Amino acid sequence: DMVLQIGALINNDLETVKKDILAVREASKGKVLKVIFENCYLNDSQIKNACDICLEANVDFIKTSTGFGTGGATIENVRLMKETVGNQIKIKASGGIRDKETALKYIALGVDRIGTSSGIKIVKA
Repeated sequence: DMVLQIGALINNDLETVKKDILAVREASKGKVLKVIFENCYLNDSQIKNACDICLEANVDFIKTSTGFGTGGATIENVRLMKETVGNQIKIKASGGIRDKETALKYIALGVDRIGTSSGIKIVKA
């Protein structure tokens, strides 16, 4: 996992974001690379730019959040991510998913993984 350079993305320094992700992609050849966006700090245009860069860098997963920001996954953000990357990159929805109903909403949107500290509760439900 890596967190993309949020400051550079917000400042529209897309080349710096891209170079950083490409460097990690190169260093992690043969390994699964998940790029965390921390969507709670980003607008739709920035999320789309991050998705486009990750498509170019051939990452394996994009992830909504670390779970430590001011907010976690949202349906709107995941929908935008999925519309942008289609099935070319897997999506991990993470942060704020605490019950079965919410997890199922994200799965219906096409996420491939759920990041939650409530896994046992969700599975038992």
